Amino acid sequence: MPVSPRFLSSLLSLALAGLVSAKEPFKPNLGPDLPRITVTCGDVTLLLRQATQWTPGRIDFRGKAMTTESSAYGTVFSFPDVGFIGTAHLENEPEKMQSLAFILDDKLLETPAAELKGGTFRLERKSRIRAFDLTNVTEIRDQRLYETTTVHTAEAVPLKLVYHFMHAWRPTVSAFLAGSDAMPENTISGPLRDDAEVVRKFYINQRVDWMAVYEPQSGQYAVCRLLQAPEEGGHISTIWNVPPTYRKYYLKCFEGKTVPAGFTGTWRMVTAFGSSTPESWESGARALAAELRKQN
Repeated sequence: MPVSPRFLSSLLSLALAGLVSAKEPFKPNLGPDLPRITVTCGDVTLLLRQATQWTPGRIDFRGKAMTTESSAYGTVFSFPDVGFIGTAHLENEPEKMQSLAFILDDKLLETPAAELKGGTFRLERKSRIRAFDLTNVTEIRDQRLYETTTVHTAEAVPLKLVYHFMHAWRPTVSAFLAGSDAMPENTISGPLRDDAEVVRKFYINQRVDWMAVYEPQSGQYAVCRLLQAPEEGGHISTIWNVPPTYRKYYLKCFEGKTVPAGFTGTWRMVTAFGSSTPESWESGARALAAELRKQN
């Protein structure tokens, strides 16, 4: 019995679909042959993912997820001619890893395991994104998460923007709070909802020294404080409300600006956590933000 062209076309489509679905996840040019590594130090757990070039994939506190895996973390550049490059944004071109070091309790791990537990952890990650040399250092110590990003370029590079310290807070996060040290009494706060009129809305949208969010299912809050930032390029904090995916924090810099030739800049952030009722979480977050100001 002859086979119809339509039947053959259907078979070919199914075969191609099977090849696409069987495609292996992206693997960076450096790092262990593991899909993910989970690091726990005290109450803080950090998930690192191979498919996103060993950038964070989820942040937990006391066994409860504070962020979601459905996003990119770390640093990403947006170029006028191509769009986003960096971290989980592989749609254009992957960043080129230069070196990678996993350090647990001050000991370099030549072959890190899929699950790591200790008192302290440090991930040193260096990469190249077009003309930029990028260094990311992620640490867990003293029940806190420290992130340091250093950017260097020998030549001038125009950008749409660069995002640092992307934290994809869970879509269940219900409120935010932000403030500046110069005017501690003038905080910015509000609910984070799923209503149609606030879907994909940006909150904060200004320069602040710290911001916090509350997650009611766990009864926990997180406070992020910016410890260091260069004046060049400016920086503002923003939360992008994208239910039901995430409420995502960004530190946005160099928006529509050119990074000058010879630029070297370092940004540092610490994230800490606490537990509270919905009625009193803001006072706890304010106190923690003040405490984090003493960090180095």
